[in-house]
Amino acid sequence: MSATRILIVDDEQRMRKLLRDYMIREGYSVLEASGGKQALDLFFNEENIALIILDVMMPEMDGWQVCARIRETSKVPIIMLTARSDERDELRGFDLGVDEYVTKPFSPRTLAARVNAILRRTMGSAAEKHLSAGGIEMDKAAHMVTIDGQAVDLSFKEFELLQYFMENNGIALSRERILNSVWNYDYYGDARTIDTHVKKLRSKLGSKAALIKTVWGIGYKFEA
Repeated sequence: MSATRILIVDDEQRMRKLLRDYMIREGYSVLEASGGKQALDLFFNEENIALIILDVMMPEMDGWQVCARIRETSKVPIIMLTARSDERDELRGFDLGVDEYVTKPFSPRTLAARVNAILRRTMGSAAEKHLSAGGIEMDKAAHMVTIDGQAVDLSFKEFELLQYFMENNGIALSRERILNSVWNYDYYGDARTIDTHVKKLRSKLGSKAALIKTVWGIGYKFEA
């Protein structure tokens, strides 16, 4: 089995090397980015990145911008690194969906312990990693979906939307509830944007599309 993958984002080469060495020592596979744009390219083009260690202060695109962009499509755990100890910054990080907030200087050993704890919590037990309903099989750890044994190619958001539906099998879900739960942030636009994502998801589910039922005046219900 391949090692769990971690993306380290910091514009300081010495810091990246320090973190890389500790993460590799813990048994992780490491990807590195020296800036925000490179980090986004890696995140959206590489598969199965389990956690991101992200520096706040970087040129061109800072950690806040990178975090916000990633949170549009993914709940991947993010540990934010900062040189400032400011409660406002910390609150901003948690508002963006940061899982941990670490102030420099810090002990790499302590950071490695936090990484281990977060991944144990988010990756869960074997039973929690797998969902099955109506002929749809979902492996959350591998980020894979199969229908009657055939792999289905889903985007990050389509995968999370289907996961939320399957975890709430038989429950009528409003558009607002879906947005708040799947997007994981306050949404200030038209809640019916969810209709577009459901339409795309249904088109990829083929014969299983009918499992996602429209509940008129409310939203949707997955029923298998």
